[in-house]
Amino acid sequence: MTATSRLDRVRDHVVENRETVLADLAFAVVWVAVVTLLFDVLQGPRWVYHLTLAGGVVAHYGFFASLDAASDQSN
Repeated sequence: MTATSRLDRVRDHVVENRETVLADLAFAVVWVAVVTLLFDVLQGPRWVYHLTLAGGVVAHYGFFASLDAASDQSN
């Protein structure tokens, strides 16, 4: 597979899933900003900062799973 065809596949995927990609990006930016601000104020240990950033993955799936569940209940 050539680099051009890979880029075309990535571009097609992003175009097809634009809203989901933007929601994921927004969640990631907000999560990192909040965690960074919190640890700038609290001066916590570096390893806890990294663990909290990694916890964003779990928070992401939990948040969007609850949104899906809520939208399924309303329909």
